[in-house]
Amino acid sequence: MADRIGAPARAWQRMLSGRRLDLLDPSPLDVEITDIAHGLARVARWNGQTKGVHAYSVAQHSLLVEKIFNEFTPEASAERRLAALLHDAPEYVIGDMISPFKAVVGGGYKEVESRLQRAIHLRFSLPAECPANLKTAIKRADHVAAYIEATQLAGFTVTEANQFFGRPRNIDLSQFDISPLSTTAVERHFLDRYAELDRLR
Repeated sequence: MADRIGAPARAWQRMLSGRRLDLLDPSPLDVEITDIAHGLARVARWNGQTKGVHAYSVAQHSLLVEKIFNEFTPEASAERRLAALLHDAPEYVIGDMISPFKAVVGGGYKEVESRLQRAIHLRFSLPAECPANLKTAIKRADHVAAYIEATQLAGFTVTEANQFFGRPRNIDLSQFDISPLSTTAVERHFLDRYAELDRLR
């Protein structure tokens, strides 16, 4: 329902957990992993332009990125792996915007995204700001995941994927099954992986 005429603009969202998350000044106390898993399982990557019966969700992408991150850095702590799993967590609130559109929208989107990411990190006892070396390692895994998704699900040619994401090196891409899962299944997998990493910390 739209805000009443003349009323202050609403800048919060009600979550299924009952939390009320302020989008402009998010509190870690209003962040719940169940809300994140539920939301990300229902946000489609690639604006939904992917093959398969189900949409390929941000939750499934996040699981893929964490697996690839582990392949590149098998010695990484559970805390760093959790940061990889949650690298796109703000999208449970703001959705997944493709990179070309992010460039058009500009800084406002990035600022809201950054505030949400800081709140999420603090909620799960991660550093508010990702260390530069960890951010770089996660971004590398993210690019490999994008390459796999682009060529297997999103209709990109190998040449296009090489141009936009870089050709993955030193990793066997055939080991990753990215068949799109149902929202229920991927939400469960995301929560299970979170619980496993949390136990290991």
